[in-house]
Amino acid sequence: MSCAPEVSPEALDALSGVSASADHSEAVWTPIAEEAERATRVKHPTNRLPRPFRRRVLAVANQKGGVGKTTSTVNLAAGLALQGLRTLVVDLDPQGNASTALGIEHRAGTPSVYEVLLGEIGIVDAVVVSPQSSNLLCIPATIDLAGSEIELVSMVARESRLSRALSSGVLDELGVDYVFIDCPPSLGLLTVNALVAAREVLIPIQCEYYALEGLGQLLRNIELVQAHLNPALTVSTILLTMYDGRTKLADQVTAEVRQHFGDQVLRTVIPRSVKVSEAPGFGQTVLAYDPGSRGALSYLDAAQEIALNRGYVDGGHSGNGHSGEGHSGAREVSR
Repeated sequence: MSCAPEVSPEALDALSGVSASADHSEAVWTPIAEEAERATRVKHPTNRLPRPFRRRVLAVANQKGGVGKTTSTVNLAAGLALQGLRTLVVDLDPQGNASTALGIEHRAGTPSVYEVLLGEIGIVDAVVVSPQSSNLLCIPATIDLAGSEIELVSMVARESRLSRALSSGVLDELGVDYVFIDCPPSLGLLTVNALVAAREVLIPIQCEYYALEGLGQLLRNIELVQAHLNPALTVSTILLTMYDGRTKLADQVTAEVRQHFGDQVLRTVIPRSVKVSEAPGFGQTVLAYDPGSRGALSYLDAAQEIALNRGYVDGGHSGNGHSGEGHSGAREVSR
């Protein structure tokens, strides 16, 4: 009859240590742990993006609904804010979805972009700091904005009301590097105000069959604004959204958009993501709601791609110096 070999206490301790070490190693590299690590990198980035040579004001426009305008606006703004750039979101959509996603109160009676357009209050009186980042500011929209187009019709310089409110002096006082204007899904007077106030247009395009339908009308309107109201306006950025890699259609739409618009199209594509859709229900951007998700990482990459565009970073040279529009004297905004 054989007997089991004796194992010394020291050997047992050593074996226990190896087993514990192996268990610990396995625990560290689980998919959940990896996502947690990605989330930590997103929430606490080690690198800071360079400030732009000149403050950038972008109108996020597309008259088609459901293409990701508001989602892209708030998540790009949040991505830039997380990486040290002070960003202002102007919610110009009467639905107020951008305000909701940034956790900003926008009930009727709240100081909002409506009063700003009518000249009743200034930008500084309407700005609110998002609870998600001290670098993320918002001018909310209330339901009152729904009737503003009728009221603006009879006003002098009705197309440039927002442009006058977003003067360089006011934006210098707030110390913002980027301004994103979330347009309503129409080509009405509110969208025209955004196009006159902006220097760039960012067009989100959904990777679906009707993606390019109606885009020609938007581009024609942009050309009219360039010709008569804002010669400095350019279509600087095309962002492909709701990409579903399981379908050939998404690849076909992506290829067609890239062929037509070339370098204006960001390399980063925003995938379809449940987390991106869920986040507004909790009053958050996806970068705050689930920073380790695919959608959050994609928007962070897109924000970096926008910020690192060599034509806008210090005149093509890296660094943090400024010329052109100043950013000094930034005031504290606490509302």
